[in-house]
Amino acid sequence: MEKKDHSGNKQLSRRNFLRKSLAVGGAAGAAFISNSAIGKGVGSFIKTPESQGYTTREMFDTIIANGVIYTGEIKAPVRGDVGIRDGKIAAIGDLGNSCVEYVDAKGNAISPGFIDIHGHTDTNLFEAPLGNSKIFQGITTDVGGNCGYSPFPLSDAEWERKKNTLRFGYPAWKNVDGFYNALRENGIGINYMSYIGHGEIRHAVIGDDNIVATADQLKKMCEILDRNLEMGCVGLSFGLEYAPGSYGTTDEFVAMLKVVAKHDALFAIHMRNEDDYVEEAIAEAIALARASGARLEISHLKAQNQNNWHKLPNMLKLIHDAADSGLDIHFDRYPYTAFSTGLDCFIPLSHRWGSSDEILARLKDPEQEKVISEYALSRVKRLGGPNCILIAACFAPGNEKYTGKFLDECCAISGMDDWPMIKYLLESERLNVNMAGFAMKEENLRELLNDPLAMVITDGSVYSPEGRLGKEAPHPRSYGSFTNYMGKYVRDMHYCDLQTAVYHCTNLPAHQLKLKDRGLLKVGYAADVLVFNPNTIADVSTYGQPHQYSKGIEHVFVNGVHEVSEGKYTGCPLSGKVL
Repeated sequence: MEKKDHSGNKQLSRRNFLRKSLAVGGAAGAAFISNSAIGKGVGSFIKTPESQGYTTREMFDTIIANGVIYTGEIKAPVRGDVGIRDGKIAAIGDLGNSCVEYVDAKGNAISPGFIDIHGHTDTNLFEAPLGNSKIFQGITTDVGGNCGYSPFPLSDAEWERKKNTLRFGYPAWKNVDGFYNALRENGIGINYMSYIGHGEIRHAVIGDDNIVATADQLKKMCEILDRNLEMGCVGLSFGLEYAPGSYGTTDEFVAMLKVVAKHDALFAIHMRNEDDYVEEAIAEAIALARASGARLEISHLKAQNQNNWHKLPNMLKLIHDAADSGLDIHFDRYPYTAFSTGLDCFIPLSHRWGSSDEILARLKDPEQEKVISEYALSRVKRLGGPNCILIAACFAPGNEKYTGKFLDECCAISGMDDWPMIKYLLESERLNVNMAGFAMKEENLRELLNDPLAMVITDGSVYSPEGRLGKEAPHPRSYGSFTNYMGKYVRDMHYCDLQTAVYHCTNLPAHQLKLKDRGLLKVGYAADVLVFNPNTIADVSTYGQPHQYSKGIEHVFVNGVHEVSEGKYTGCPLSGKVL
């Protein structure tokens, strides 16, 4: 049976596609690998197919030949070939050419596909099922549902209203099982897994008000969590800087995290504070993990705003002391000095509860607006001024002129001062305004990326230059976190050798996610394989023009299928899996 790709074009069957393909790699990267500190120690394989139980008469589906192989372990790379059969890595060594598809890596790096342990893709995969902005930076596995938000669960009342409707053309879902099934039916080009968001569970059971959960409500929240973890959620994510997740109590958090620990799942936390009280927020996260026994992943760790930059050494000490005491704790970070969030962060949490209409009504109440404006202006000042705040995306008619402009530029266009401008955007866009804040220190970023407990992430969603998603203005990290890390920080700044960098992008997140057959180039593992040019790999996405694919990604295989060749989609069947 013929399938259609994400553009509606007829697809070849996998076997016919392979028989009609003869892909070649990009520009050679051997000079960089052999001559720089990043690639020193390249050796030669002595293994042959015969030594691994194969004969030369046996044909591989694909041989990726003539590469420098980084297995995902922190050890020197070796030259050789990778053989793929039936979606698995079948052999590694000097493999000859007995195959259906032969891909010449031309001396470039061969590694496991990158794993983005902290993303916000979620429903965007229905609109860009290839996983465009992620697969073209080498990501083969994406983890959504972070920061307390996920596309499920629905409350009982919401389910009654929506159970006979469609979402993105598929039956509405109440839980992760329905969401995963819709993704499977739609087809995806990258592997996907998801947390369940604490904020979404709280919304489904309690609503968005700032109230303490009753015993019955907490019991129901734990039951929903337990059921969704059984269905395949990777863990529970918190967004304690956001409503309604921030309204929970310590008892609520610990009770739910004990359910997470029972499943040996992961506890990911967007902490309560990332600036003036960041050390206290780290201490809170560690205390919750210790009280519950859950494994801890601190999301997008940062010391935000100039007056807090000096706190990073103690922040890392708190984390490493906890790790040394036996706590399973790691953290992640995107390689940029600007964060991205909603402009409603300029509304204090004390005034952010309830529905959008209720929040907007507070902006019109003189007494409440005064409190909000004072908070907003103090935050503008702490961030470094209006020239540090980028309005990333507006959608209301007439507001297009503000997209991609800094707040001071928006004020110059409109003639408004800082707070009236912020208030206008919040009201006219009904709170849905994306922003970026340039609030971090480059030296701190480098130290975080080079930490042994760190993993690289996008903290972004899947986007595509085409369609509705192409009209948004995402942070460049959605298109280039991993390529920016490999190009700027590893190749150009020599912050670690390439094998260590690959480990932090592949094997380490796979270990945290308990993925038993991914994150390494190893016989029997799933063939999520990346070929990239270490000399040219780079992020070219910008804040002003974000929808640009990275350079240096030559080939991407997902579950053994050659989805990207020389930076372009091959047209093959989408081969991503819900993990």
